Amino acid sequence: MSQVPSASNAHAAAHRATSDEAISTPQHFASDNYAGICPEALHYLIEANASGHEVAYGDDRWTQRVCDGIRQLFDTDCEVFFVFNGTAANSLALASLSQSYHSVICHELAHVETDECGGPEFFSNGAKLLTARGRENNGKLTPDAVESVINRRSDIHFPKPRVVTLTQATEVGTVYTVDEVKAIAAVAKRRNLRVHMDGARFANAVATLGCHPGDVTWRAGVDVLCFGGTKNGLPVGEAVVFFNRSLAEDFAYRVKQAGQLASKMRFISAPWLGMLENDTWLRNARHANAMAQHLAQRIRDVPGVSLMFETQANAVFAELPLHVIEALRAKGWRFYTFIGAGGCRFMCAWDTRPETVERLAADIRELSMRT
Repeated sequence: MSQVPSASNAHAAAHRATSDEAISTPQHFASDNYAGICPEALHYLIEANASGHEVAYGDDRWTQRVCDGIRQLFDTDCEVFFVFNGTAANSLALASLSQSYHSVICHELAHVETDECGGPEFFSNGAKLLTARGRENNGKLTPDAVESVINRRSDIHFPKPRVVTLTQATEVGTVYTVDEVKAIAAVAKRRNLRVHMDGARFANAVATLGCHPGDVTWRAGVDVLCFGGTKNGLPVGEAVVFFNRSLAEDFAYRVKQAGQLASKMRFISAPWLGMLENDTWLRNARHANAMAQHLAQRIRDVPGVSLMFETQANAVFAELPLHVIEALRAKGWRFYTFIGAGGCRFMCAWDTRPETVERLAADIRELSMRT
C-alpha cells in the first residue's frame, strides 16, 4: 500500500501503547463509533493544535498534506473534501450526482435508505431512493438487481435512474469483491448511471479483500467514494473523494451551504495523517476484522445460536434466543438488535481487545446453555 512519509515505526508503536487505565475501561459491541481516537490520529490532532495560527476553511497546510496523501494512497489525481459525518458525506455526494427528478438505486438495507433520515432526498431536493431487494444475497446489490430497478419504468412520470450506490462494507458486514463492483459499475456505465460508494467501513472492506484501494474504487468504475475514518479511529470527519473530478464542480459550495465547512479544518484533516502514515487505517481495520472473526468462531457452535451472515468485515450478526439477549444486557453488554426477532449485531472496533471478545463469547455460551 502507498503511504505518507512518516515518523519512525518505533515512535508510532510508542504512541499506541495502551495504559492500565484504558485496559480497565468497559468495551461494548453496539457500534465502532463507541471507540475513542487511535493514538496515531490523536498525535496529529495535538500537533495541529501546537502549530499555532493556520489559515481557516481548509486552506491550511495540514489539509493540503492529507489531500495529497489520499491521492497518493489511491494512486490517482482525485478531488478531496472533508465533512463532519457520514450522513453529510453520502447526502452531499449523491446530491452532486443527481437532480431532483432523478433516482438513486440502492440495496434495501443500505445505510442511505435505513439510517440517514431522508438526508439524500433532502439535499438533492427530492431525488428518490429506489431499493432493490436481496437480503438472500448477503446484503449486496447484483447487476441483475440493478437492471431490474432500471427497467421498472422508463416513462416521464417516473424518477429517472441516475446513480447506483454501494455500501462497502455492507450493512450486514459483507464485502463486495472487486469483480462484483466492476460488474455493477459496468451495468451503470452502460445505462449512463454514476456510481457512488458509501465507504463508512471502506477500510474494513479493503482489509478483507487484500487489494489496492484503487482497484475496488476508481479502477472498478466508482465515481465517488465517501471514505470513512470515524469508525476506524478518527475523532470526527469523513473524506469525500471524487475520482471523476468533473463531478466535483461546485461541491465546495454544497459543503458550505450544508453547514459542513469547518472553519478550523485542520482539526478534521490533520488526524488523517496519522491514519495514512504506515497504513494505520489498514492496520486498524485488520484488527477489527480479526476480532469479529474471533467472536464468530467462538459462538458459531453454541446451541441455539446461528450466524445470520458471513463475517467478512468487523461485524458479527447472530440470532440469539431472547432470554440470552435479555441476560446479556442485564450483564451490561451493549449491542444492537434490529434484524427480526433475536437478530443481534456485534460490532468490533480498532481497539477491541481479545479478552473482551472472550468474555462476551463465554457469556453467550453460558447463557445459551440455560433453559
